[in-house]
Parts: sequence; structure tokens; C-alpha cells
Amino acid sequence: MSEAGAAGALSCQRHRFTLPDGAHYLNCAYMGPLPRGAQEAGIAGIRRKGAPADITAEDFFTESDGARQRFAALIGGEASRVAITPSVSYGIATVARNTRLERGRNIVVLGEQFPSNVYAWRKLAARNDAELRTVHAPASVHRGESWNAALLEAIDERTALVAVPQVHWTDGTRFDLVRVGERAREVGAAFVIDGTQSIGAHPFDVRDIRPDAVMCAGYKWLLGPYSLAFAWYGPRYDDGEPIEEGWIARRGSADFRALVNYRDAYEPGAVRYDVGERSNFILVPMANAALDCVLEWRPERIQAYCAALTADAIAEAEALGFRVEPGAWRSAHLFGLRAPANMDPARLQAELRARNVSVSLRGSAVRIAPNVYNDEEDVAALLDALRAAVSARAPAAAAASADRAAPPSAR
Repeated sequence: MSEAGAAGALSCQRHRFTLPDGAHYLNCAYMGPLPRGAQEAGIAGIRRKGAPADITAEDFFTESDGARQRFAALIGGEASRVAITPSVSYGIATVARNTRLERGRNIVVLGEQFPSNVYAWRKLAARNDAELRTVHAPASVHRGESWNAALLEAIDERTALVAVPQVHWTDGTRFDLVRVGERAREVGAAFVIDGTQSIGAHPFDVRDIRPDAVMCAGYKWLLGPYSLAFAWYGPRYDDGEPIEEGWIARRGSADFRALVNYRDAYEPGAVRYDVGERSNFILVPMANAALDCVLEWRPERIQAYCAALTADAIAEAEALGFRVEPGAWRSAHLFGLRAPANMDPARLQAELRARNVSVSLRGSAVRIAPNVYNDEEDVAALLDALRAAVSARAPAAAAASADRAAPPSAR
């Protein structure tokens, strides 16, 4: 067993990636880099497509079923309940298609939630004369606890569906999905989760959370290719109507000679919700190789690695005047730093670029998203940029303070 697969803490896994020397990539929430194994699997897939006689009928099923099994293992679910989709929005569209919404009911979402987990609900609510109820973040400096409380309060007897993430994509605010799920079940509402910014780096177990549907893009914390995602559907969506009527979703589809004998019956489980041409002979092997890495490292150890890596940096950032959510209400792999007053965002961006530090600005937060390929040098470069931005702000802030303190005659 490799060092990463052994019990105990993770060490830095940068050697498993091809990130350039001197690049401080703290931006996995934007796009996860492909591990070497996933790159090699993709290249092998391209070469195999160059000689397609080597692609067998069995390959249409075994590789995609392997992807289901890996994703199911990651979230503690059954592989038969996993669908292979091209995106989160595809999986959410499937839920919207199969969710009954009566006039006067409501759908609960969070403020500044990622658009893919909003647009479908806006349309569904408008079509059925229902309310889209948005729970905005409190204006307080530390808002995680009160935001969670407001979310629970917004779910009432008229709620038909609750659609939220595990962590907020802009700043990593964490939501208590176990409690939210309990409240949704109390009122009979469907519980839908976009796990894109948490699954793969944060523990997630459908047996504890008990959602009705979970969607997750593959190109961020699952470290896989773009245009491949997963969706897990609970019993509420058994026997639903898929977006597409693909041949491979039908019973007996493995027998290519009998495909002209059309069958209305679907394969059991969530296969009916698969996207057409799901057996992508390049992307699916890449996803499988990447998932093998994530399963080897394990989300709880990834979370612990990121927490240990950034603990001192977060403390220093707070000392510099940046605000960050307390640890109880934020994730370790994705968190937001809110800049001190009067800091010029353009100057901060320039300082980050000068040090080859890659992060994202989302909403009012500088979003930091480390993973197992990051080390102390990456964090040190980030801190250098923050210090430089604060130092550049200091003279201007001091001048403004002196101006406010001067007597009226001197102004």
C-alpha cells in the first residue's frame, strides 16, 4: 500500500500531478487539476478510439458501471442509484421534471447559490405559480450559524423542495445537511443537494444525510474531466421520467443483436437518467482514474490535510484584518477571506498575480481552495500577497484617518 493509502495523515501529493514549478494553485474550487493517472487514462482512451475495433460491446457497460461504483463508494450509496450525466444542471433538470409542485407551495434555496441549482427552480416555480424562497446570508461578520438557523426557519408546511449545497461555493460556509434533511422530511419536502464544491474533499454520506437527490460535477474536487458528472437518486425518484430516451437505458440493451426488438422497460435503478452516449471511452476512464485517487486519499484525510496546511495562514490573515468564518461553520478545503475596508481589489489581484498565486474572487470573498497537491510554499506565497496588499493600503488608510481627525478649519 502506498504512503497515501496507509492509515494516518496524508503527506503532500504534488508528485501525483503535473502542476508547473513555481505555480501556487490554490483554486481547486475553480477547476481541479487532473492527476497523472487520469491524464494517462485519457491519452489511452484517445488512442483506443483511433483503433475502434478494439472497443467491445462490453466496454459500453463495464467502464461506466465502474464509475457508478466508485462514486457510490465515495458517498456511501448504492451504485444502482447513480446516474452518469454531463453536468449538475442536467441532473437537476431531471429532478425538476419529476417533482410535483402545486400552486402556492415554495422551493427553498440559498442566496448567491450557484446558478445551476437555481435556474431550474425559478422556472419550475414560475410555471406552477409557486414561490422561490431565497434565504440570504445575514449581514453579520460571522454568519454561518445564523444562516443555518434562517435556512431551517424558511422551511415550512408549504415547502415542496429544498435545494442547497453542503458548502457555499463563494466562501465555504458549511450547512448542517443532517438537520436540514430532518426538517425537509418533517414537512414532506424533497431534499436536493449540489455536492460539487464538497464531495471528494469533505465527508459526505447519504446514509446520514438522507437526501432525495445529489448532483456533483466531476471536474472540481473529483479531479476528473470536464463534461462528466454524477447524480444519485433516492427512492422518491424511482420510476421517474428521464430527459432522454436512450437505447442503453432499456432492459436487454447489452445484446446488440436484439436492439431492433424495442423495449419500453428500463434497466433497474438510476440508469434511466443517464445522458445519451454515457459510455465515453475517453472521459469515463479518466473519471475512474481520478476517483481511484480520491478514494485512496479519502475525504476525511483531505479535509484534515487542508486544515493543518492553512491553520496558521488563516490566523495571520485575520491579524492582517481579513475576516473569515469560524472553523465550526466553514470547510477546510474551501474558505473565503473578506478583505479589510478600503482595500483595493485590483491591487490585491496584482499582488497575487505577481507571485503566481491562483485563487478566485467570488462575491465579496477571496476564495481559497487548497488540495493535497498544495504545500507550505503555496501558503507562504499567498500570505506574501496579502501582506503586500495590506501594506499598500496602510498609507491611504492612515491619510484618510488623519483627514477625518483634523479640525474643520484644516479640511
